[in-house]
Amino acid sequence: MPIEEAILLSFLVISAVAVCVMRRFLAAMIIFASFSVVTSLVWIFLAAPDLAITEAAVGTGIAGILFFVVLKRIRIVEEEHRRERESKKNGP
Repeated sequence: MPIEEAILLSFLVISAVAVCVMRRFLAAMIIFASFSVVTSLVWIFLAAPDLAITEAAVGTGIAGILFFVVLKRIRIVEEEHRRERESKKNGP
């Protein structure tokens, strides 16, 4: 195995573990996007350019956009719940 492939594969393992243990959603999403980019590079090394393009488009592009939309929606819902708790706490 060439050293480049070993470095990329070790980065994939490290980033997969990092996404699982990350407490902040934004940081986890950024690491996941980098995971997809490196996966695209691995597909290029394996002589599968069609899979590399698909991984780059779907894994980084579409999934990244969806994750950011979901993160924004989660923050909006959390803000609404916080306001409800504060209004109940303060009374009428």
